[in-house]
Amino acid sequence: MSAVTYELLEDIGIITVNNPPVNALSHAVRDGLQKAVQTAQTDDSKAILILCEGKTFIAGADISEFGQPPKAPLLPDVMTTIEQSQKPVVAALHGTALGGGFEIALSCHYRCAVPSAKVGLPEIKLGLLPGAGGTQRAPRLAGVKNALDLMISGNPIGANTAKDYGLIDHVLDAADLKQSALSYVKELLANGKGPRMTSALTVETSDLEDTFFDDYKKSIAKKTKNQIAHNHIVDCIEASIKLPFEDGMKKERACFLECRTSSQSKALRHIFFAERQARKVEAIPKETPIRDIQRVGVIGGGLMGCGIAMNFANAGIPVTLLEINQDALDKGLKGLEKIYQGAVKKGKSTQEAADKCLSLITGTTHYDDFSDVDLVIEAVFESMDVKKQVFGKLDEVCKDGAILASNTSYLDINEIAQATKRPQDVIGLHFFSPAHIMKLLEIVQADKTADDVVATSMKMAAQIKKNPVLAKVCYGFIGNRMLRQYLREVQICLLEGALPQQIDKAMMDWGMAMGPLMVADMAGLDISYKARQELTLEQKGDPRSYRIADVLVEAGRLGQKTNAGYYAYDPETRQRTEDPAVVEIIERVAADLNVKRAPLSDDEIRTRLLLTLINEGYKILEEGIAQRASDIDVVYCFGYGFPSYRGGPMFQAEEMGLDKVLDQINAYKETLGAQYWTASSLLEDLAAKAKEQGAA
Repeated sequence: MSAVTYELLEDIGIITVNNPPVNALSHAVRDGLQKAVQTAQTDDSKAILILCEGKTFIAGADISEFGQPPKAPLLPDVMTTIEQSQKPVVAALHGTALGGGFEIALSCHYRCAVPSAKVGLPEIKLGLLPGAGGTQRAPRLAGVKNALDLMISGNPIGANTAKDYGLIDHVLDAADLKQSALSYVKELLANGKGPRMTSALTVETSDLEDTFFDDYKKSIAKKTKNQIAHNHIVDCIEASIKLPFEDGMKKERACFLECRTSSQSKALRHIFFAERQARKVEAIPKETPIRDIQRVGVIGGGLMGCGIAMNFANAGIPVTLLEINQDALDKGLKGLEKIYQGAVKKGKSTQEAADKCLSLITGTTHYDDFSDVDLVIEAVFESMDVKKQVFGKLDEVCKDGAILASNTSYLDINEIAQATKRPQDVIGLHFFSPAHIMKLLEIVQADKTADDVVATSMKMAAQIKKNPVLAKVCYGFIGNRMLRQYLREVQICLLEGALPQQIDKAMMDWGMAMGPLMVADMAGLDISYKARQELTLEQKGDPRSYRIADVLVEAGRLGQKTNAGYYAYDPETRQRTEDPAVVEIIERVAADLNVKRAPLSDDEIRTRLLLTLINEGYKILEEGIAQRASDIDVVYCFGYGFPSYRGGPMFQAEEMGLDKVLDQINAYKETLGAQYWTASSLLEDLAAKAKEQGAA
C-alpha cells in the first residue's frame, strides 16, 4: 500500500498518510505529500484536507533515516509546496503531531484537531531545533513567548491549549475525525476562506521588552548549561522578528545544521536509541509469556518504599504497603499524602488524581495481607540477614507465581533467593531515589530467575514509566559497582590535594547534575558506611578509598540530615557552605595514610573520574553483567545525573578514542599504581582493533 494516497471527494481533495506505526516522515511520505498537493492544483478540488490513518497524525521524523544522506524532496521543500498551494490546505490532527509532523501542519493554511490531540516541537531533546520552518512559523501564530516555551521545553501541549496559542484554528468533534474535518473544510469554503500563508504573517512584538531575548537566555542558562541548541532556538525566533521569512529560514537552517553535526546532538541521539535498545533482552525469546500484575506489595514505608508504591498507584495498580508497626505505617502513609498534596499545590496534579492514587494504597502490618499480590518489592534495611528474613516470610505467605523482588542496591540476589523455595521467582528491582521521580530501574537477573519473570519485569517497567536496564549479579550491579570506583577516585583525589568544593564544581562545570560529594551529603553518608560494615576488610579494599568518609560519619557528620557532611548546612534553609573542619579531617587522614597532598587541576580530576567509570564499564561488559555498552550509558544518564548531551561514559570513550583512553589509563598505572589503574582486557582488545582499523 502506498504511504500517501489522494482522492477527490466531491470538491475536496483528500490526502491520506498511511505509514505505520506512527506515520513518520519517511522519504515515501514526503514525496507522496508533495506530489498529492501538486496533483490537487490541477483537478476540480476547491480545498485540500490532509489526514492520517492509524492512531496518530505524523508523529515526527523517520528515525530509521537518521544518519543517512538526505533524499529529495527535503521537508522544507514539501512545506513550501503546501504553503504555496492555490487552494486552501487544512491539516486534521489526531494523536500526536510532533517535530516535522507539526511543522507540516504549520505550513498548512488551517489546522483543526480532535480534543485529545497533542502537538509539539521536541527537537531540543535530541540536541536539535526545528529545522523545517518551525522557528519561523510558530512565533507568527503563537507569539514569541509561547513559541519559545514550546521549543525550549520540548514538551507537547493539548489541542485546546494549542488553540489558545493560535497554533490550531478549530477543535473538532472527536466522534469521527474524517467527517468532522470535512465539515470544517466545507465551513471554511462557505465563509470564503482561501489560502492563508503562515509565512506572510508578522510576529506580534508589542508586548516584548527590548531586553526580552537576553533575559530569556539568562532565565534558562542554569538548566541548559554547556548546551548549544537552546540559545540557537532563541536566536532563530529573534530572527523571525528581525528578518524577512526567507532570511529567517536561512538562519534556522544554518543553526540546525550546526546542531545536527555537534557532538551534543550525536550524544543525545545515541541515548535516544540506547534507551529503546535497553528494553530488549537478547537471551529471552519474544514469545515468552508475561505474568499478570494486578496487585503489588511493598515492604518498607520509608522514602524509598513510599516512592516505589507511588509508581504503581500512579499507573492505576493497587498497592499494599507493609511496615513493622502501626506508628511507622502511619508515618509512611502521612508522608505519601504530603507528597501528593505537594504535587497538587505545585499544579503537577489535580486533587481528583491525587485522591485516586492515594485510594489505591492501603497499609498493613501483617505479611498475610500479601497472600494475593502478584509482585512484592522489599525496600528494607540494606542487610543480608534482614533481607533473608523478609524473603523467608514472603515464601510462606505469597501465592504461587508471585514475583518476589528486592530493591537492594548492592547485595547478592542469588543469596537472597536461597532464603526461598522458589528462586525462579526472585529478581532484583533496583529503584533510584526519589523512586517516584527517577526514571531508571535496574532489573537484576539472578542465576535461577525465570525468563518470564524477567520479561514481566521489563514490561512492568514500561507500565510505571521507567527506563529498564537488565543486569546480572555482582556487587553493586551496573550503576553502583561503577559508582563505587568513581567515589573511590573522589576520595583519593581528596587525599591527594583536592577539596570537596573543587571536585563538585569541576564535575558540575562539565555537566554532571550534582557533584559527587553533594550527592553523598544528600543521600546520607551513613548509608554507604553501614553497607561497608557488611564487608570484610578484603572486600573494603584500600583505606584510601573510604577512610575520609568513615571519619566524617564517626564524627557525626552524616550529611544534610545532621546539617554537616562534606559541607555545613544551614538548618533552616539547607544552604550549603564550605567547612574548615572538613579540610582538617582530610589533612589528618592524608597524614595518617602517608599521602602527600599537592594541588590537582580541574582537568586532572575530571579525567581521572571519567576514566574510572569507563574502565569499570568495560570490566562489566567483559564479565557479561550488562548486555551492551549503551545499556551502561542509559544507567548513568537516567540514574546518576550524567549529562545526556555527553552520551554516557561508554559513548564518551568512543568519542575520545579507545586507543587514547587506554593510553591514559596505562599512564595512570605508571604514576598512580596498578591497584586501581589496570585496564580492562576488553578495552585493550577493542582499542587494538580500533587502531588496526584506523591504520587500514
